[in-house]
Amino acid sequence: MNTPFTATVLGSPRIGPRRELKKAVEAYWAGRTDAAALHATGAQLRAEQWAEQKAAGLDSIPVGTFSYYDHVLDTAAMLGALPERVASVADPLDRYFAAARGNETIAPLEMTKWFDTNYHYLVPEISPATSFALDPSRLLGELAEAQAQGVPTRPVVLGPVTFLLLSKAVTGQGEGSDAPLLDRVDELVPLYIDLLGRLADAGAEWMQIDEPALVADRTADEIATARRVYEALSAAPKRPAILLASYFGSLGDALPALAATGVEGLAVDLVAGADVIATVPALARKHVVAGVVDGRNVWRTDLTRALNTLATLLGSAGSIAVSTSCSLLHVPYTLDAETALEEPLRSWLAFGAEKTAEVVALATALTTGRDAVAEAIDASDEAAASRRTDPRLHDDALRGRLSALTGAARERAAAEVRRAAQAALDLPLLPTTTIGSYPQTREIRVARAELRKGVIDEAEYRRRMRAEIADVVALQEELGLDVLVHGEPERNDMVQYFAEQLDGFFATENGWVQSYGSRCVRPPILYGDVRRPAPMTTEWITYAQSLTAKPVKGMLTGPVTILAWSFVRDDQPLAETADQVALAIRDETVDLQAAGIRIIQVDEPALRELLPLRAADQQDYLGWAVGAFRLATSGVADSTQIHTHLCYSEFGEVIGAIAGLDADVTSIEAARSHMEVLGDLNAVGFDLGVGPGVYDIHSPRVPGVDEIASLLKEALAAVPAERLWVNPDCGLKTRGVAETTESLRNLVEAARRVRAGL
Repeated sequence: MNTPFTATVLGSPRIGPRRELKKAVEAYWAGRTDAAALHATGAQLRAEQWAEQKAAGLDSIPVGTFSYYDHVLDTAAMLGALPERVASVADPLDRYFAAARGNETIAPLEMTKWFDTNYHYLVPEISPATSFALDPSRLLGELAEAQAQGVPTRPVVLGPVTFLLLSKAVTGQGEGSDAPLLDRVDELVPLYIDLLGRLADAGAEWMQIDEPALVADRTADEIATARRVYEALSAAPKRPAILLASYFGSLGDALPALAATGVEGLAVDLVAGADVIATVPALARKHVVAGVVDGRNVWRTDLTRALNTLATLLGSAGSIAVSTSCSLLHVPYTLDAETALEEPLRSWLAFGAEKTAEVVALATALTTGRDAVAEAIDASDEAAASRRTDPRLHDDALRGRLSALTGAARERAAAEVRRAAQAALDLPLLPTTTIGSYPQTREIRVARAELRKGVIDEAEYRRRMRAEIADVVALQEELGLDVLVHGEPERNDMVQYFAEQLDGFFATENGWVQSYGSRCVRPPILYGDVRRPAPMTTEWITYAQSLTAKPVKGMLTGPVTILAWSFVRDDQPLAETADQVALAIRDETVDLQAAGIRIIQVDEPALRELLPLRAADQQDYLGWAVGAFRLATSGVADSTQIHTHLCYSEFGEVIGAIAGLDADVTSIEAARSHMEVLGDLNAVGFDLGVGPGVYDIHSPRVPGVDEIASLLKEALAAVPAERLWVNPDCGLKTRGVAETTESLRNLVEAARRVRAGL
């Protein structure tokens, strides 16, 4: 076996500490730079990151986790599995981006959440005509770059089992197929064997193959298939040592099956999972990469506790390396960029660079002894003690208010009673609306930057935002939309905006992480008990309502999404934190209603995202998640119409919970998946209003009137007109003004035509 390493991470962020990749990619899309400039930016970011990780003390550094858009899409490209519809794009880079984003004539791949994270991946489409073929040029090129830099490299690829389990089977017409894609794994095994050989020829000593799908519930046949695949790969005549990596949970029954193969190493998540290494005798011959540093959250590792966990592995594993639980893709680059962080909060946190240092400290303690890192251990112990006793984490008044709530606080009148009360809204059949945000124009971004720099004062900023709201309301009136929104110009992000106004949160300055493609977000840090000191949205919404006789929706973010898109405290159950956030949102809905707002949307796009990967844990989660939403939305009168919005997830597993939210209207992503979700809703007896998205806002293409009308007719086959709403898939924040205007004009015209034919 090749020499075992001692300290590593399973993957790295790729957007750049100052979002350099986002800016370079978007400049390329806009035609302001060429491919050479984009590749130069990518090479520089990779080189800087590898150098930092080497200097930090990692003795095995992942190579190949960089991506211009998405690593699952990269795998599809490497395996020759891009959809046939992009084949007409001659340039390989443009072909890649066409699959990711679409263009004027090509529809993009579907997008959905990467397991239970807020990262989105592109769903590969595998048709009977898909002919797999290996192209490892990207990975080999990055390996050569790292070797030239003297980096101790470990190439990383997504494994064949996970790739197929995450893909979508389609026919040539894009419709689903019943054939399990895992049946085609034998077509991929020779390609991976070929890849192993090429990496060995290129000098790679270790190769990491990621199989996170195996931490979810898997059948005995699926586990047997995975074992057979890795028996074949480990029997390859020429190859590096194989590290089979899992994360986001426990491998469970898959662990002994994989340990029985000839792979040299297994990476296990000991933060989200609880794999008991001692129960698997075959691991005594393996290099176990122990994920004891949390790669998904920002809390400092309790080094004493982590060392105790590592000590339990000694004697059960052939050798041990310390690692993060998963890729550092999910956390910001470094705390050094946070100049406004005060003690003791700073002492409680660790971003990517700090987590890398924790990995090295733990590995040093294992190989050299605790005394070698005594200072780091003492600092860790002091931070843990400080956090336990901080008064901001225990608000007795808030906790008393929550404990006094009864079941009635989560209930509204029956749907038919509410429908009768809401008839006064006097909406037409197939009412048209949007999800909430409108394009964040250059003027909005400039105003926000000037406020931050002190160039303008708060009064001038508010004046400019009111002008933006007036323009958006006037545009919607001109287009003929039925239910309007204020466009959210004052909001930097749908979660951060609320976090900045709630006690118990800290909003970072530069804590950027990738959500998808070039889309980056700054998840706030939820560190203490959550309270709402004052109304958060009422002034903006009531101003918009004063400009029109049509109803304007109040726009709020739901408690589950606020949790999912924040870095959440890990010292109490999520259910308790969710109810604290829900109570703050409930108070906001009551204030909006009192101000005359008749429709309030409480978005929960992350409902599916937090669903545990194992079925045994899912009902408990869905119970408290639905309960938190209902707590947030049940304080208003029957005449106030509650909307919610969900997007970019596989909804089938939570379809009952979506119905359980009991929102009067649910808007939901449906354009990329061709209205599939409506059948699922009907199957659970859903009888409330629904707005299946009729065009995909994540693509720059403008949908035609006929295209939207066709989707509406598909929807009407599943939903009666009395319950059907017409809206885009998601908010319009990232789109341009011209394309948004044209798309919405077509949406309104399509609704008018279909309405006339009813």
